[in-house]
Amino acid sequence: MLVAENITKRFSGVTALDTVCLEFLAGNVTAVIGENGAGKSTLMKILSGVYDDYEGQIRFKGEPVRFNSIRDAQACGIAIIHQELNLIPYLSITENIFLGREITTRWGTLDKKAMRQTSQKLLDKLKLDISPDTLVAELKVGQQQVVEIAKALLVESEVIIMDEPTSAISESEVAVLFDIITDLRRENKAIVYISHKLDELFTIADRYVVLRDGKSIESGSMQGIDHDTLIRKMVGRDITSIRRQANGRVHDTLLSVKNLCLKHPIRVQDNQLKNLSFTVGRGEIVGIFGLMGAGRTELLETLFGLHPKRSSGTVSLDGQYVQFRSPIHSITSGMALVPEDRKKDGLVLGMDVQTNISLTALENIEQTGFLSQKKETTLAKKYIADLRIKTPSEKQTARNLSGGNQQKIVLSKWLATNPKLLMLDEPTRGIDVNAKNEIYKLILQLADAGMGIIVVSSELPEILAISDRILVLCEGNLTAEMAVQDASEDSILKAAIPKTS
Repeated sequence: MLVAENITKRFSGVTALDTVCLEFLAGNVTAVIGENGAGKSTLMKILSGVYDDYEGQIRFKGEPVRFNSIRDAQACGIAIIHQELNLIPYLSITENIFLGREITTRWGTLDKKAMRQTSQKLLDKLKLDISPDTLVAELKVGQQQVVEIAKALLVESEVIIMDEPTSAISESEVAVLFDIITDLRRENKAIVYISHKLDELFTIADRYVVLRDGKSIESGSMQGIDHDTLIRKMVGRDITSIRRQANGRVHDTLLSVKNLCLKHPIRVQDNQLKNLSFTVGRGEIVGIFGLMGAGRTELLETLFGLHPKRSSGTVSLDGQYVQFRSPIHSITSGMALVPEDRKKDGLVLGMDVQTNISLTALENIEQTGFLSQKKETTLAKKYIADLRIKTPSEKQTARNLSGGNQQKIVLSKWLATNPKLLMLDEPTRGIDVNAKNEIYKLILQLADAGMGIIVVSSELPEILAISDRILVLCEGNLTAEMAVQDASEDSILKAAIPKTS
């Protein structure tokens, strides 16, 4: 259906793709695997018309094609679900789905009713129970991901590229997506599937293609391939999984939260968080799990001072009562938050690596009232080395780095504040197994050095691998608290699923 021949792409002297050759078959799901920075997203952007400046040849159904825009690729029958969400925040779900593909009446006006009805059908198919009139800005990242999927399904495409489509959606939504993919495969569509969740590939993929350092390494059938073999093909070596060693240590209390409540932003009589009470010890890693809408992100945002007018309760950090009226109060008290959406809330994408890292530590790098270029460069180089950020230099623009390296920049920015408590919201979302292991290793090192850490994750294996203790949220309530050695996927999920009345 679609063939790439000797595709080469360069950015500012850096070769992102080097003579890549691969093919995607009709009626097959082809998994494209590789580490962050291997060139997967760059290749998909070329195939879908985002980038038109490249060397090499693309063939669609045997005919040479060259797309100058996404619209060209869509007209040919190629759609992409981007890892970076391509949505307009202050347009509705319907307006986003139909942007550039609007339905008009015979008089040339927008047929809003028809577009709304079609959007509702797509949302129903994807089991997203939200009005199509809702502004995208009001949706959580996972819900926005579902809208991205709806956009791709609107067009009758013959090749559908899915770049990390499940990185921010719940297990039930993943099951719905897999059912849709199965239907598309029966319709003889070619599905290109990129995911760092390797277990998904064994469920849904027919074939695999390996990219490493911008080159196509190998391709073949998923039959007979196991998890470890797939990882070796990705990274070119064996990877040892990181796991927190249970040692029964007792942690002195660092953070104490009592009766924390957060009022709903619209339904003011309801609470998003309901009388939450818990502690985090010095040097302890507390994992927080919950399904979408459970209140995980809202909990971290409330502790970080993002919702002062809607929150109530008692919080103390390091023995001192604190009232987090704004993020700056939280930062000066010794807290740091690595947000769920690194591109929107964690980085200034148009600035370089050095500037992004130093943004939280300007007081430490000034000299006689001016920023010291030497101190700023020294700080950036320290974290580039410590966190092994793959970048040509500290002057590289953050936008041009892979997702895993962008996440390391966000971590560096907050570690530069020397926090007592580090809060991580989906810290490994959309990054490969090797970069995940590096971040796990860093989290364990920080905890061993005495930092308190809260990790929110929608991946149960991740929560079980790095936590000392696990808290489970369900519809704003704390429904379970367990030591990791007493926890299982079944017991965590049981506490996370709402009870039917």
